[in-house]
Amino acid sequence: MGFLRHIRACNVHDLSGFNRFVVDGRPVGWIRRPLAERLKAFPKVFDCRMDRVSLATSLRAPETRTRAVADVVARLAEDGVVPAPRGEIYKVAQGWGEPTLFSLDRAVVPTFGVRSHGVHLNGFVGRGQEMRLWVGRRARDKAVAPGKFDNIVAGGQPEGLTLRQNLIKECAEEADLPADLAMQAHAVGAITYCMEQPNGIRQDTLFCYDLELPESFRPRNTDGETEEFFLWPLSRVLETVRETELFKFNVNLTIIDFAVRHGFIDPDSEPNYQDIVLGLRDRAEPKAANSPV
Repeated sequence: MGFLRHIRACNVHDLSGFNRFVVDGRPVGWIRRPLAERLKAFPKVFDCRMDRVSLATSLRAPETRTRAVADVVARLAEDGVVPAPRGEIYKVAQGWGEPTLFSLDRAVVPTFGVRSHGVHLNGFVGRGQEMRLWVGRRARDKAVAPGKFDNIVAGGQPEGLTLRQNLIKECAEEADLPADLAMQAHAVGAITYCMEQPNGIRQDTLFCYDLELPESFRPRNTDGETEEFFLWPLSRVLETVRETELFKFNVNLTIIDFAVRHGFIDPDSEPNYQDIVLGLRDRAEPKAANSPV
């Protein structure tokens, strides 16, 4: 078993069946070739060439692009070609901090292979060998990883909120964690990965936060997305990550990163330490062929 397999699993992809997705001359994603063929039916929105799909040059403003793409997505969703929109809107840009090129419903972000962002909070109690980590169990009716273990708080990054605002919102919804306590969370870095899934290419950046919680705090879910919480010794959390598949696929990465930063995974005891550290980041662009870490 081991830790490295989780990083490898989140970075397996084969782009030979995808076309580049380009907006205003900027490459932003990847689209499966069968979908690219379907998009040819919408020439006023998509310019489909042999190896790439571009938004039509007549769509100049981000708002115009957003409306045009949303109309196409709605029609394709009616035909069962793409997932139905969820009403949660993500920014599409060439990189974090770059200008918005257009906005896209969360449901079809992997369909267009564009990068999405999210926030993950490691809520811990105690220090050193006595450290414990709060673990949540995802609701059994979740569309992704139902019943799997998760961070105490995690969520995608919608358009219109800063990362900190989103973190505070998610803390309230997922763990009933007060805003004044959530504000004490420390930004500790970001994890990137790129994985192929049945619905497309998932390019994710997870902004990670650490928060030391008081012994008296007990999380309580308010949005129905988490069934229960556990306060586990970090040793038990790491053993579960190392030996099982019980955590949601990307949460394995945030926990491994936490353990590296706090010295629980170190180069003397972990033979794959260098590959683990390097594999958690530097995935700004997927490779052109299947090439796990």
